[in-house]
Amino acid sequence: MNTSTTPTPPADTPAATPAPAKAALTPRSLLKQLQTQFPAFRDFLPLSIGIDKQVLAALPELDRKTMRAALGIHTGSLRYLKVMEKAKQRHDLDGKPGAEVTDEHRAHATQVLKERHKKEAERKKAEREAAAAAEAARVHAEKLSQLAAKFSRKG
Repeated sequence: MNTSTTPTPPADTPAATPAPAKAALTPRSLLKQLQTQFPAFRDFLPLSIGIDKQVLAALPELDRKTMRAALGIHTGSLRYLKVMEKAKQRHDLDGKPGAEVTDEHRAHATQVLKERHKKEAERKKAEREAAAAAEAARVHAEKLSQLAAKFSRKG
């Protein structure tokens, strides 16, 4: 009896067939899929608390990390925050109204929007200042070259 050889599993066992590779969805591509598939995402309706559990129940093959990143992109978007700022009710995946949006959540959306507008205004101001400084440097260099040409001994 030869004990040095190990039996090979039959070809129809799971060990012999490689598992199909899970399609690697990016959070943005998943978000596009959610917007196509579910009215609440497509219409930027305020989402129900625990919508992640509803999404996982509807699409159990999803990677939780990717799904949470997609939800973060969606709920952090300007369009969603603007809707949340004035919303009265939250919605499930099908767009059916559910629980009310609290004043605290509306205030949070307003605060996030104010902070974003402030950052955008600061960024634009910094761009304007940088452009003005570059123009001033260009004018200064031009004047220096004019003076150098005027007082050079060559001419």
